[in-house]
Amino acid sequence: MFHSLLTHPNSLFGQFDRLQRDLDELLGAAALPTSIRSVAGGTLPQINVGHTPQSVEVYAFAPGLDADKIEVTLDRGVLRLAGERAPAASDGERTRFHARERASGRFDRTVALPDDVDPEKVTASYRDGVLQVSIGRREAAQPKRIAIQ
Repeated sequence: MFHSLLTHPNSLFGQFDRLQRDLDELLGAAALPTSIRSVAGGTLPQINVGHTPQSVEVYAFAPGLDADKIEVTLDRGVLRLAGERAPAASDGERTRFHARERASGRFDRTVALPDDVDPEKVTASYRDGVLQVSIGRREAAQPKRIAIQ
């Protein structure tokens, strides 16, 4: 009996769970970051940032976007990715969504870069829904092997 109360979607607990999700969505509690390095839920595009000894690599996951409509700028050590994702095709107001996981709308992401990046060595490519931005590091900042005499 208790198992059915917990698992059935129209059960009392299922109704409380639905109410909690609706309140979180309405009040915005679900969009709060969960840690100091997190961003709010639904932030577009999702990114990975890493580095090699020669470059800083930024990967932005932006499937379904036209590469010509993505703006990439680098200004004083801050990389900016901006653009817009059109809403999914729908049947106007007659469509009632039960789940909406594909976010749409305008986005603007910024990434603070280390001081040793070289703004003259930036490349960007977009393939299979992934935007890769590679920013080279200055020669002086790269590790050097020192010979022992």
